[in-house]
Amino acid sequence: MTLELSFTINARPATVDIEPEMTLLSVIRDSLGLIGTKDGCNEGECGACTVLIDGKPVDSCIYAALAVHGRTVTTVEGLAASEVGRAVQSALLESGGIQCGFCTPGFVVTLSALLEDDPSPDEDEVKYALAGNICRCTGYSQILDAVALAINGKGIS
Repeated sequence: MTLELSFTINARPATVDIEPEMTLLSVIRDSLGLIGTKDGCNEGECGACTVLIDGKPVDSCIYAALAVHGRTVTTVEGLAASEVGRAVQSALLESGGIQCGFCTPGFVVTLSALLEDDPSPDEDEVKYALAGNICRCTGYSQILDAVALAINGKGIS
């Protein structure tokens, strides 16, 4: 049995037929072909699949797709249209906060949401916001450096 799911993704309306048990991650990647959102752990632990739902970060791998009916979803691809999203991406590149890149979309989404809500968070607030994102390559210091660059406007293109 399929159900019709209608929502807005990256500022565009979308309607897809889905199975009731599908996760938002599978709809984003498999039904819509937006592969920037990564499939990391499928347990909501690593943050690679982070997207924004109505502006708030969520792990799409454990989020029921049907729960976004009528709502707004933003993926890493959608953040390319955002000044803050571009600033975060640029700052991650400049600071060396990207190594293998697998976790990067989740970090970009999470940090963009944080900086949209609070343009000048302190280091503890940044660490708290990033608690759900795992990076196995950088050691996190370059990611924290990237936040400082984005806050100071140096990452804005």
